[in-house]
Amino acid sequence: MRNLAVDSSMLAPIGGAFYPTGHSMLMFETEDLAKEVGQRLLDHGFTRDEIYFVPANVVLAQITPTVSDADNPLPSAGTDGATVRAFTKLAREGHAGLLVRTEEDEARDRLMAAVGSTPYAIAQRYRRLVIEDL
Repeated sequence: MRNLAVDSSMLAPIGGAFYPTGHSMLMFETEDLAKEVGQRLLDHGFTRDEIYFVPANVVLAQITPTVSDADNPLPSAGTDGATVRAFTKLAREGHAGLLVRTEEDEARDRLMAAVGSTPYAIAQRYRRLVIEDL
């Protein structure tokens, strides 16, 4: 599991909001829960390079600022800005996240099998032109 460092490949081409196509972002109430699920992902066939740990301070420092101009000059046609604002609210409450590569449906299914009954606050899968609720 790697620490997240947002780069240009994780931003929407229009507006620049956080939009890591081919990945899923899940937020958990505590860092310990996020790390526990991260370990289970390794047991479900994910590699360390496919899993990013996203503590609250990283959400606030690297993801939150991506929506500052997302609705300028026109309001966003999608939900990318609203999704970032939801992550921001949770991070301010101390939630931590995981960003996991899930380009294929099979990877999404393995992700959710690894999560199992662990409660999460939000789970979003970023696909081309759509953010899917998990």
